[in-house]
Amino acid sequence: MKSSQQLVAEAKAVIKEVDVATLLSALDDHHTVLIDVRETDEYDKGHIDRSVNYPRGMLEMQIHQHPSVSHHFEPMNALEELSSKPIYVICRSGARSALATQTLMNMGFENVMSVAGGMNAWSEAGYPIEV
Repeated sequence: MKSSQQLVAEAKAVIKEVDVATLLSALDDHHTVLIDVRETDEYDKGHIDRSVNYPRGMLEMQIHQHPSVSHHFEPMNALEELSSKPIYVICRSGARSALATQTLMNMGFENVMSVAGGMNAWSEAGYPIEV
């Protein structure tokens, strides 16, 4: 048996993590995708502008609905286009985003990063939050 902490540690060993300052800078690029994997009620209490909310439990089923994909007639081609964009994944503290980042990597997304410390670190840094 593995604990959730062990699963997160294993994920963090194979994914790329970035700090919130790196995310803030990356958001200047309009190609950057930010996925918030917290539950909807958490997201509704405060989130980062331009983020898209796909709760961790639904990520694999909802990624095809991302605005970069959903307006295309051929979803697989659009998913391939999305897979090459820089994708940042955030949660409350960095655990769910690490697992979600590993999942997206397993799905074939190439340029995906987890935000270390999550929304807790974002808030502590004093960066803007939308409600």
